[in-house]
Amino acid sequence: MRPEKTDKLATGLILLFAGITGLAVLGFLAYLLVTGLPHVSWHFLLSPAKAFQSGGGIRDQLFNSLYLVVLTMLVSVPLALCAAIYLSEYAAQNRLTAAIRLAVEVLGSLPSVVIGLFGYLVFVLQFGLDFSLLAGALVLTILNLPILTRSFEDALQQVPALQRQAGLGLGMSKWRVTTKIVLPGALPGTITGMILSAGRVFGEAAALIYTAGQSAPAVDYGNWNPFSPTSFLNPLRPAETLAVHIWKVNSEGLVPDARAVSNGAAAVLIITILLFNLLARLIGYLVKRRFAK
Repeated sequence: MRPEKTDKLATGLILLFAGITGLAVLGFLAYLLVTGLPHVSWHFLLSPAKAFQSGGGIRDQLFNSLYLVVLTMLVSVPLALCAAIYLSEYAAQNRLTAAIRLAVEVLGSLPSVVIGLFGYLVFVLQFGLDFSLLAGALVLTILNLPILTRSFEDALQQVPALQRQAGLGLGMSKWRVTTKIVLPGALPGTITGMILSAGRVFGEAAALIYTAGQSAPAVDYGNWNPFSPTSFLNPLRPAETLAVHIWKVNSEGLVPDARAVSNGAAAVLIITILLFNLLARLIGYLVKRRFAK
């Protein structure tokens, strides 16, 4: 076959499969939004869930999901950033570094249910955290570290080597070059990685079933003492997240409007993750434009 025909055939096949994939994804999103949005209202967003009666909402589950994202990012971002700085700026390119990168990739490929069971044995049983937001945040940190580390390392490596050499040539120490030149230059990529990983944390369910629990006890949103058992800020209370609530309502829900609650919660989940992605792109664009001036 002539090279021109081969090129046209390959291009056509790539466009065909890309179009099928895009239509499948868009169709799935459209189905979730069309079936879920009619059930979403302010009453649905701001009302607590009900176990046996219809008309319940997702207030506590939505707050728990957002609070869990904050706790997870507080733990995972410093760890992942330090690991990425070491791998990108200080580690020698030898077998040890290759083994560390391989371990990170293997950790990232583990099923979330396996990490959830590990978190249940270690954090819930051995550390005595019971089913709590903190146990859920720690297990999500394990789940989130590979993604954050790779995204941070990629962002650091995007900074031109000439900038590092210029800093070292001016007599700056390697630490100052890293903190004053490399990290600011990699800021758009690191922020984008953080927000995208936050979206994944928000939608995670399997790992949280074994660590954060499947119940959402009543909390006082006016109690700002994080050590109080009834405070909404207490990280040691069990907390059912939005994704876990969807799974629970579909699998063992007893409310008459279980399908409506599930569809509405799924629509809110999808919209929130879409907002995370749009926010990542917007912040990355604004930061990049500011540094380009």
